[in-house]
Amino acid sequence: MPLTDNTVLNDTAAAQNAGSSGFKLFDTHCHFDLPELAIQQALHWQQAQLAGVAALVIPAVQQSAWQNVLQLHQQQPHWYVALGIHPWWAAEHSLDAVVELNKLLIANDTAVVAVGEIGLDYALAENSFDIQQQLFVEQLALAKQHHKPVILHHRKSQPQLLAELKRQQFNEGGILHAFSGSQQQAMAFVDLGFKLGIGGTITYERASKTRNTVQKLPLNCFVLETDAPAMPLAGFQGEVNTPAQLARVFSALCQLRKESPEVIAQQLWQNSSNVLRLRSS
Repeated sequence: MPLTDNTVLNDTAAAQNAGSSGFKLFDTHCHFDLPELAIQQALHWQQAQLAGVAALVIPAVQQSAWQNVLQLHQQQPHWYVALGIHPWWAAEHSLDAVVELNKLLIANDTAVVAVGEIGLDYALAENSFDIQQQLFVEQLALAKQHHKPVILHHRKSQPQLLAELKRQQFNEGGILHAFSGSQQQAMAFVDLGFKLGIGGTITYERASKTRNTVQKLPLNCFVLETDAPAMPLAGFQGEVNTPAQLARVFSALCQLRKESPEVIAQQLWQNSSNVLRLRSS
């Protein structure tokens, strides 16, 4: 989806308004390499910084993206990267890609903060399930071998993801991307060392189950994310999502929590640094 002049103007205004708070925010899931954002990458980063975004994670979705996202980290050290094969692109890959992933993890150990975006999506065609499962199993094993957290995609697949995490005795933790669900579902991952990625879903009043869970769980369970350019917030449907919108996600979270915005921002930054094993600053 191409950016429009109105989109850019709206995002700039939102960033300037939100950035006045001075809170330091971490977008743990932003596809900054995709065309919708890449064409005006510098502008989007400027807007994000105005909104308080000080760092972000760019998770690759397929093998052809790996070198590009590694180069992005070289351009801007606060753009951290994750390498993996997303289940949507699983059918286009073979297990040979995992061999290449292993080589890149060895060669770029400090640049790559996680293996991701990986996972299982059982809303896709059934004929993709076998290769999805094979790639997920192998990528999870690689993450364990290299002591990396993972960024997990899920859709109709939480029980299967949990089963494989337990089967492999995976204890490196990670982020359950785009969390939605009940407190019981959330705690199953939290108990395995995962943080819950909280994004635009909580800006929709109809997401009552997720909003209720976010109110009840301890603050140390969460990290923020936009999933830009996807997952637009309430009121922005049909528009390209950007990392500057993280300020609006943060504001929505603050409305659901009892803690002060200062405490929430500090804890979220610490959560992000801890799960990704970064030195907090």
